[in-house]
Amino acid sequence: MTAGVREKPRESVRPRTPRRLPLPTLLALLVGFAGVGHRLALLFADVPPTNSDEATMGLAALHVARGDGFPVWFYGQAYMGTLEAYLAAPLVALAGPSVLVLRLPTLALYALFLLLSWRLTRRLGGDRWYALLVVAVLALGSDRVVKNQLIAGGGYPELNPAGAALALLTVGLCVTGAGARLPRWAAWGLVSGVLLWVDPLILPYVLTLGVLLVAWRWRELAGRAGVVLAGTLLLGAAPMLADSIRHGRNPVAAVLAAGGTGAPADWADRLHGALVLGPPLAMGFCSPGRCATWQLWWAVAFPVLLVLAALTAWHALRPGGPGSAERVSAGVRLALLGGAAGVLGAYAVSNAAGQTPIESSRYLSCLAVAVPALFWPLWQAARRLTGLRKFAEVAVSEESGYRHLPEVESIKATGGRAAGRRARVAGAGALAVLAGVLGTGAAATVDVVRTAPAVHAEADRHRSLVDTLGALDVRNVRGGYWTCNRLTYATGENVLCAVVDDDLSPGFDRLPAYRREVAADPDAAWVAPAGSPLAARLDERVGAESGALDVVTVAGWRIYLPRR
Repeated sequence: MTAGVREKPRESVRPRTPRRLPLPTLLALLVGFAGVGHRLALLFADVPPTNSDEATMGLAALHVARGDGFPVWFYGQAYMGTLEAYLAAPLVALAGPSVLVLRLPTLALYALFLLLSWRLTRRLGGDRWYALLVVAVLALGSDRVVKNQLIAGGGYPELNPAGAALALLTVGLCVTGAGARLPRWAAWGLVSGVLLWVDPLILPYVLTLGVLLVAWRWRELAGRAGVVLAGTLLLGAAPMLADSIRHGRNPVAAVLAAGGTGAPADWADRLHGALVLGPPLAMGFCSPGRCATWQLWWAVAFPVLLVLAALTAWHALRPGGPGSAERVSAGVRLALLGGAAGVLGAYAVSNAAGQTPIESSRYLSCLAVAVPALFWPLWQAARRLTGLRKFAEVAVSEESGYRHLPEVESIKATGGRAAGRRARVAGAGALAVLAGVLGTGAAATVDVVRTAPAVHAEADRHRSLVDTLGALDVRNVRGGYWTCNRLTYATGENVLCAVVDDDLSPGFDRLPAYRREVAADPDAAWVAPAGSPLAARLDERVGAESGALDVVTVAGWRIYLPRR
């Protein structure tokens, strides 16, 4: 007797077909890579321009890399944590000090923000095409936006990814089973604590998302979850708390003092800076350093859209509305919009909004966290008009297993022709606003590219200054605030610089030890940008008499050497 295995017919063996990414997901991936690649190209072109504040963070990274110190705060102040310095320290240790190695971690944070925003949009019920729109908006980069994302000057690059992570964790905490929530509570507390140490600008989002969690999970917070949350929050904020206890410092008072110094700004100036200039600058619709009149349209659209999106979320959140999963999505959207309103309100009451509205618009950088919620009503209206509703898909949460249609509605005949006309008008308006967002953002992005050659040339001139000081064997100099720490970091502290004001009096040194070193050197030189008030004052001391200065000219710079 022979036993055998019956062979299956060939037709029953089907070859496995590779799983392909859905088209909108593939496009979002390509757009995200384009956004990151664009910023990487800018970094190699020395864009955005660096400054002494960024170099101060670089010096902190240099000290951490060498083991010379482990600063808690940005040098010279008792607020704004040095997380960026610790992220860059390994790269500085490997490759030496440079602006590029200082910014590679901030570029990675931007890439993480894109990924988290895409994921957050999907978790909030948005279909893949809407997630593509969100990624496209965030991939654009005006002058102000690129500075906020890439300059390692303290606080801004890490705020947006952390805010998006908190929102994602909040969704997970509200929809997952109790057994899977403790790690999320721990992560939520840790991220919040780190944010409180790094920069309190994100605090409105922490508060609104926290209120939502209390409303949704208050019973759980009364038990182990509350203990875990409190413990990890204290752990994240430990550097701030330990330093405050050790030195008796009050970081809250320091932050309030940084909101604008001098005479209080007029309320008209504050509101103009916060509500007219602030949103277009912060959201990436303006050219480098200014806002043209035609670019200010977003100042009108932003508050209208903020209110409309909030009303839409509130309607879905109220009792008797959609099911629990949809209500969680609506609640998180409402919390994000409330956080954005809180950020804008806090900026509007600060002196900075009225005194320095162009530069201080960086305080609104975390408005971008609310983009997945902000454009929701526009997308709903535009999708109904264009027929994109056929692309809407069943949203599936891997954590909870719920399935729902993401608020897809069809235009029904029951509303009559008038309702159909209103829907078409709303859809056309929504498409116009979305086209304006992408078009204005693209124009501002192109303007940044146009400035790259000039910025790169200035960076080359600064590198020539560093090389010349090395050739002259200069080790100690005096210069302006925006010269000193940039020069010291670029030389890896081979050249130390003490700050002077335009009248040659001592200025603000973030690291007082540098001044002591310079004061002890009788051969300390002076450095000033050509054509600056400081250079004009030092030119008066150039001459043949005893005690005069000799001048060495470098492209864009003047080096003044004591006559020996």
